[in-house]
Amino acid sequence: MAIPHYVYLVLKMPSPTGVLSLRANLSIAYAYETESLALAEATDLSIQMASMVTEAKMVSADDMEVPEPPCAFAKSKEVKEIGLSLDDPSKTLKIGAHLDPK
Repeated sequence: MAIPHYVYLVLKMPSPTGVLSLRANLSIAYAYETESLALAEATDLSIQMASMVTEAKMVSADDMEVPEPPCAFAKSKEVKEIGLSLDDPSKTLKIGAHLDPK
């Protein structure tokens, strides 16, 4: 049975002649750990992307259409609405576009 010692980066295991100790380099171990995390993240993203593509294929074309707003909610191009207060959005002023600024 092998026993890793993470502080010293030593792996010790029994051998016929005694205890076999394998030592590692800290910078190489860090580089491999960083590379393995990047690979695991890329693999996870590709799996999520594949599942999203299969879910998107199941959505019908009618559900993907953006509905148009009703005419009552459409803003008139002749009237401009200006907010008077940042704290209270209900305080607004409506100015007609046909008015002369003089």
